Amino acid sequence: MHRHGSPSIVRLAALVALLAVGVVVVPAAATDRVVVVRQGDTLSEIALRHGVTVAQLMALNALTDPNRIFPGERLRLVADPAAQASSMQVATPIVHVVRSGEHLTGIAHRYGTTIAAIVQANGIKNPSYLRVGQRLVIPTWSPASAPTAAVVAPTAPIVHVVTSGETLTSISHRYGTTIPAIVQANGLSDASYLRVGQRLTIPGTSAPVVPGASMPAGMASLVRSRAPIGQIVAAEANAEGVPVAFALAVAWQESGWQAGVVSSAGAVGVMQLTKPTADWVARSMLDEPIKLTDPRSNVHAGIILLKHYLARYHGDEALVLAAYYQGQTAADQHGIYQMTRPYIASVLTLERYFTP
Repeated sequence: MHRHGSPSIVRLAALVALLAVGVVVVPAAATDRVVVVRQGDTLSEIALRHGVTVAQLMALNALTDPNRIFPGERLRLVADPAAQASSMQVATPIVHVVRSGEHLTGIAHRYGTTIAAIVQANGIKNPSYLRVGQRLVIPTWSPASAPTAAVVAPTAPIVHVVTSGETLTSISHRYGTTIPAIVQANGLSDASYLRVGQRLTIPGTSAPVVPGASMPAGMASLVRSRAPIGQIVAAEANAEGVPVAFALAVAWQESGWQAGVVSSAGAVGVMQLTKPTADWVARSMLDEPIKLTDPRSNVHAGIILLKHYLARYHGDEALVLAAYYQGQTAADQHGIYQMTRPYIASVLTLERYFTP
């Protein structure tokens, strides 16, 4: 939730919204912890501060819209492991209103889900027929839905493109593999020397070339351990209409969902944004400052940038990734550089991992 304007106007708007729609008040049990929403809070921030997930907060507090919380509202936090395990299974619902010319293929691709999942969630009898104005519940990603194992062929291995300042230690940690495994898979003679732009095949990360591909156990474990960041990425993508699986894949490719990553080129945080890029996004798209070291602000800026590129390149994910990797001007004037293609292939493989 991103507010603009004076605090008094924001408080008045919140009061009007409260009077208009009401707030579901869920009584807290004696053992529950409770947090009071402060001015400017978002559900993803609260989840991150208290070590829970957006889905858990929504389930515990009977929330239907993750972007609609109000100052002074009291939210229950997870009280016991059983409640936590149960609420992890609840995904944050979003609703898509069908526009003229849209079809399930395009809608599923936009939100990083599948046609079958949308058909099931909405009880659709004829997937080929949609009405303009029809409201579709879109099944969304949550950590509990992250795949764990599969054996499917054919496969497409992840290829990591080395950036300035990276080491085999950081690369192996990102993908949940080991340095010796990468060395062996790529026939490296010197594990301490990597070239910028070098392509490394990541062992054990071959992904089925179908939606819903399952990730290796090592990476799946890391995904779960970094779920709070993944929840922020998913929530921001949902809010801005960016395909969730695509956003999660870009964030993982860039930082492995780690807020403290800083490259030698000065790219910072989850979405690996440089200060000039962040300043451009802040000035031309957000009209508000960006704090690169703050996970939510960093992710929001990156998602807004992806949204801009998706509109600019009419949903062509390859061109979107080219602009994100090599810059908008280069993508506009020269298309996709050859050195960018492995990066694109890697992100698109990761996207299949995060597709329900």
